[in-house]
Amino acid sequence: MLFLSVLMATPDAATLQAYTSCQKELMGFINETNCMPIMVRLAWHDSGNYDSRIASWPACGGANASIIFEPEINFGANAGLAKAVTYLKKFKAKYQQVSWADLIQMGSACSIQVAGGPAIPMKYGRVDAADGSACPEPKSRGTADNAGLPDAMPGPDARYGCGSSDAATHLRIIFNRMGFNDEGIVALSGAHTIGRAFKDRSGTVECGYGDANASKYTKSSCPVRHDGKEGVGMPGGKAWTKNWLAFDNSYFKLLADTEDPHLIRFPTDAALNQDEGFKPYFEKFASSQEAFFESYAIAHKMLSELGSNFQNGGFVLPVATSKL
Repeated sequence: MLFLSVLMATPDAATLQAYTSCQKELMGFINETNCMPIMVRLAWHDSGNYDSRIASWPACGGANASIIFEPEINFGANAGLAKAVTYLKKFKAKYQQVSWADLIQMGSACSIQVAGGPAIPMKYGRVDAADGSACPEPKSRGTADNAGLPDAMPGPDARYGCGSSDAATHLRIIFNRMGFNDEGIVALSGAHTIGRAFKDRSGTVECGYGDANASKYTKSSCPVRHDGKEGVGMPGGKAWTKNWLAFDNSYFKLLADTEDPHLIRFPTDAALNQDEGFKPYFEKFASSQEAFFESYAIAHKMLSELGSNFQNGGFVLPVATSKL
């Protein structure tokens, strides 16, 4: 840690105050609106197009806020994420010292914590991409441009966008490109413990927006928060877990023990409990939430820094209190 402290610059008092206040206010907003899943998804889709084979910035992709620009925000894989960008605009206007790239990743880390997950010691100071020229080249499957992000399902030819017909191989091709090993892949997959899929977005499930189109566990009356409080944000869609606003290890437990038709089970989910390389970590996280949180926090932080250009080495902001 001493070595890190030498490399990282300490921001001026006004900037540090802006980041601290933004983090606190963002935590409150997320807690009130129950927008945790979409905030995590926005950050992951901004950073998840990183390609370690490309050395130059911002061409390498990653957490540089290119996702706020066209054409990237309109890629099929990013359907619905303009809503999350709109949520963050008022924070960017109020806290101008906070870069867009930092704000997006801050929203994700705060969301994990608000949902009952681990507090992640995030690094900040990212430089923003200037415009849409930084958006990655899309890789198309049908009409869904995913810019190298993992596919939820194989295409009509039974192959994923990477060319593989095997779910485990697909996950490795995508995440190895970013630098993740099997443990990191399984840990990051565990974030499906929160969130839902929608017919109107990915088209991978039959459930859409609103109570009338919701699944058994995604209606507005369902108790889904980790603290037991009411509220789901927007009802509808289909989730991986019953309490899809609670960040815990139930994703692994349910995958191991339950064949519930009201929950999502994609081939990439099933692969975690079937593939010989993934299975030891799957079983470890199913049996120990503490182990899952520890591995997840490391993987989340790594994902949030992929492709980032940190001004003056960046800085670590103290995590916000979870008391809201």
